[in-house]
Amino acid sequence: MLTEYGVILIFLIIGFIFVGIGIFVSALIRPNKPNPIKNSTYESGEEPIGSPWVKFNTRFYIIALAFIIFDVEVVLLFPWAVVFKDLGWFAFWGMVVFVLILTLGLVYDWAKGYLDWDKPQPYIPKLEDLVDKYEKK
Repeated sequence: MLTEYGVILIFLIIGFIFVGIGIFVSALIRPNKPNPIKNSTYESGEEPIGSPWVKFNTRFYIIALAFIIFDVEVVLLFPWAVVFKDLGWFAFWGMVVFVLILTLGLVYDWAKGYLDWDKPQPYIPKLEDLVDKYEKK
């Protein structure tokens, strides 16, 4: 007799075999016609310019996190709204507090300017500017 763990092991082995067979069959039947365009970094037809190690601005990540937070809010609010009448006033006030906390987070992001795409670039002084400044004195 197999235990529960034995059944899980057999299920995992069959799963790996199924995936392996799928990859093997797809390798056999797919066309293999490499060319310089397909082997380039981008297949969009645009030539890559510069280094691939570009530093992205952290605003992209902050906006993505804000999106995920409000996406999760919607995911939590929908089932709550479906069974709202059965939950009572305690659940209502709990959700009000939840929405207020998330709204405060949105107001904070908005006040800090994290949701603005166009921010002015900071002024970075150059050595020539400092030399001109001290030559005038």
